[in-house]
Amino acid sequence: MEFLTLFAIYVVVVLTCIVLVCKYSDQQKTPFTVIFNFLVKVVSPFTPKWLQKLSQWTLHRLFHQRNNMFIYLHILLEGAVYAEFTYEVFGFCRDMDTTLTSLSVPYILLAIKSVFFYLCIKRDPGTVTKKKVAGQLQIYPYDRRLFHPGVSCPTCQLAKPARSKHCRVCNRCVQRFDHHCVWVNNCIGAQNTRYFLLYLFSVCAMAGDIALLTADMLFHAVLRSGLLRASYIDEYGQQQAAGPLFVVQHLFLTFPRIIFMLGFLIFVFFLLAGYALFHSYLALVNQTSNEWYKSRGYVCQHCHPTSTPDNLCSTVPDHSKRYYYCRGLLRNLGEIFSPLQPVRKKDN
Repeated sequence: MEFLTLFAIYVVVVLTCIVLVCKYSDQQKTPFTVIFNFLVKVVSPFTPKWLQKLSQWTLHRLFHQRNNMFIYLHILLEGAVYAEFTYEVFGFCRDMDTTLTSLSVPYILLAIKSVFFYLCIKRDPGTVTKKKVAGQLQIYPYDRRLFHPGVSCPTCQLAKPARSKHCRVCNRCVQRFDHHCVWVNNCIGAQNTRYFLLYLFSVCAMAGDIALLTADMLFHAVLRSGLLRASYIDEYGQQQAAGPLFVVQHLFLTFPRIIFMLGFLIFVFFLLAGYALFHSYLALVNQTSNEWYKSRGYVCQHCHPTSTPDNLCSTVPDHSKRYYYCRGLLRNLGEIFSPLQPVRKKDN
């Protein structure tokens, strides 16, 4: 059971790290930076300067500049899962008379996911440029809470349209900016949010389908082996019925790569399913993750919960509306899948 204990600890540590990353994202001082800076101070006296410069350059390259490393990592992990599924699980499923139609679904989902993945990488998210900025300024009104008129980007030297933000990684302002995704090495904005949502759901479907086929194969393997009716002699010489933990341990020893792949798929499925549901919620209320993060705990500088109707802020239209850009369920979804375009003035 030692392996099960180590695997459980591994899952807990990974989940804890993910929660901390989500909680402290976009903050300058986080537990990660504190720990990292402490380790640097401890290790630096014993580390050659060239190695320190190399590590700093590597970290800067990975997280502060555009690079394709996470794309390659994504493809590598995906290739490993499909190689294991094809090499072992596919054959076992065929022996159990699983239909070729069911076994072909993961490969169809892989093709669909690859299309959306490519579009997320290559599609321009809605870069604010000198030629387009005049039209982009007309698309959304300023809510005067998170976005104010007359503000220019100090880097791009352009007026900032409402709902836009300058991405430090890509070094550009993006219309309806949501976030920068390292896995596609691109920003998620007005022009590629739909592809990102479809990409998330296709990855979830792909991971879920392979996990179900693998779990079904293992279940039938247990039934065929008769493990559920088996017994064993414990360390005290007593005969014990094989319980669930014994069956799981036997599967770990018999199919170690398949079990590890299944655990990885279940972990990825629930992680991305939660992330996909969160972005679906944002799409339904017409809010970006950037706006959701910035609006948490927002208090208007001109208003206060104890204010009376006579002294409420009059500079913000419909200030009490929580989701300023929400236009109804169908129109919100339509805006995602058919992004708003600048209004063209008719020539007289």
